[in-house]
Amino acid sequence: MIVKRIAALFVSSTLLLGLSAVSPSSTDAAAVSYKNCTELNKAYQGGAAKDAKVKNKGGKTKYKPYISAALYNANSTLDRDKDGIACER
Repeated sequence: MIVKRIAALFVSSTLLLGLSAVSPSSTDAAAVSYKNCTELNKAYQGGAAKDAKVKNKGGKTKYKPYISAALYNANSTLDRDKDGIACER
C-alpha cells in the first residue's frame, strides 16, 4: 500500500517537473541573425519565411522554407526580392 503511494507520488511529481521544463515557444527563441544566406541555409535549407501565407516571387525552389516570424525578422536583410522568404533555394 505504501509502495503504491510512493510510486504514484514519484510519477506525478516527475510529470509535473517534465511539463514545467518545456518552453512554450522554442521556435522563436532560436532567432539567430546570420551574416549571409550560405550560413542561414546550413541551418535551414529552404530559408526562413515570415508566415505560411507568403509566396515565392523568384524561380522554382528545391526546399520548403522554415516558417518563423522571429527568424525572418532577424534576417530580413537577406530577403533580396522582398517576398517574405529570406534565402529561399
